[in-house]
Parts: sequence; C-alpha cells; structure tokens
Amino acid sequence: MKPPSPIPESALRRARPLLGTLVEIQASGLPSARLERAVEKAFAAVARVQALMSFHDPASDLSRINRLAATRTVRVHATTWTVLRHAVALARASDGLFDPSARPGEISRANWRAIRLLPGHRVRFLAPLTLDLGGIAKGYAVDRAVAALRRADVPRGLVNAGGDLRVFGPSSAPVHVRHPARPGVFFPLGELHDGALATSALTYADALLDPRTGTACGHGLSITVLAPTALLADALTKVVAVDPTAARPLLARHRARAVILDTRGRAVWLDGAPLRHVA
Repeated sequence: MKPPSPIPESALRRARPLLGTLVEIQASGLPSARLERAVEKAFAAVARVQALMSFHDPASDLSRINRLAATRTVRVHATTWTVLRHAVALARASDGLFDPSARPGEISRANWRAIRLLPGHRVRFLAPLTLDLGGIAKGYAVDRAVAALRRADVPRGLVNAGGDLRVFGPSSAPVHVRHPARPGVFFPLGELHDGALATSALTYADALLDPRTGTACGHGLSITVLAPTALLADALTKVVAVDPTAARPLLARHRARAVILDTRGRAVWLDGAPLRHVA
C-alpha cells in the first residue's frame, strides 16, 4: 500500500488595521489550514490588547483606571495589570525616563511613583494622574501575537505593527529604517533574527515629553531599539529619546541595542560603534 503523501507546508501573510496602524502577520512551516487558524488567534491576541488598553475607548481598562483610580481601587484584567507592572518596573529602572503618566503638552506633580499595583489585579493612584500605555502596549501586543503563533506550533514568522517588529524561528527579516528627513531614503540595519525592534521617528509635531522638565525632546530623530521582546524595544525607544547617555546601562541590562539617526543622515549605535552614514 502506498503511503499517503505528506501535506505540504505553506506560507501565509495577512494584515489588518489595529492599534492605530496596520498590523501584518507572516507565518510559515505548517499546512495552510493550520496557519489560517494560528494567524486568526494572533490577530485576536492583538485585538484583546487594544480593547483593554485603548486610551480613547471609554470602556477599556485604561479609561476606567484614568477615571476612577485616584478615588478608589480599580480591578483590571490580568493582561492590563501585567503591562502596568512592566511599565512601572521600567519607570523605576530608568529613574522616570520612561513614564507612562507623562503626556505631551502636560506636566504634573504626580508621576509613575503615584501608581500602586495591588494584589488581585487592582490599581490605585495616590494622586490624580493620567496614564497612557501607548509607549509600551503596542510592543506587548506584538509579543502576544507571537506567543499565539508559537502556541499553535508555527515554526517561523513575524509580526509587524507599524514600526514594532518581532521575528521568530530560523528565518530572519531585513531591516531598513526610513530617513527622518528624506522619506525615500532608507538606512539598512541588517537582518533581524529571533528578536524584536521598535522604531520611533520623532517629528517636531510629535516629539516626546521629557518627564524631568516637561519639554519636548528627540524631535527630528529616528530611534530604533533592538531587544529580545517587542515590549522592551517599544519602551526603550522612549528612554533613548529622552536621554541617550542615561539609556546605555539600561540597554545593556536588557541585552538591547539602539541606533539614532538624525536629519542629516548620521547614525550612531549607543554601544559605542562608530558613526555610519546613509548612502
């Protein structure tokens, strides 16, 4: 009796509008039907993070926290609490250079130190403040999508959410960062293999707020961080934008690297590599 032919492996690429951008998922190494199911689960993981941590959705956990946590404890989903735990930990480790309570155009006496994370996935503010998890939640959503693909036994793939990218498996992805002043010119960073990166291109209109002074920082720069997870890469771009020198030990602690590209096409790696120029 002739043995059955093996089911051929397939490759799949899908994109959907989520997280205020276009989220692209690529997966390969399984039969087509299994890849379809795995990619659906990955998109569902991203949508779940968006529903919980949207700043603009009044029904989200984040909106409930911002409305209520200054007056009483608020119980949130375990996923939201996990992201808050990471955010507070990074704020502490960076001495406030990353601050989920710092918003452009606003300065307040209260900061991340007023956030209390309590047992039972509860949150309380010691003073009125406004949280915005936009600097970390997108990276976390990418990580959760990758985790969903891996749980479905997808051997290789990538998730890209508008500048937050994670690649897993034996494949690698070429990385090119757009020049901050010349949109048609790209700076090659090489190949990303089993890791993540996040890029923040900071125009004068959307420069970050330095939590220490309330002034805009990082304008005119493109900042890319390569790290083991997209959550780390996403958050650490903000630390580098605020204070590249102070960011160095934090990058080293998390096995991350950063490159800053300015409007003149000059780039420097924060691990001490020499300046490199866009061709």
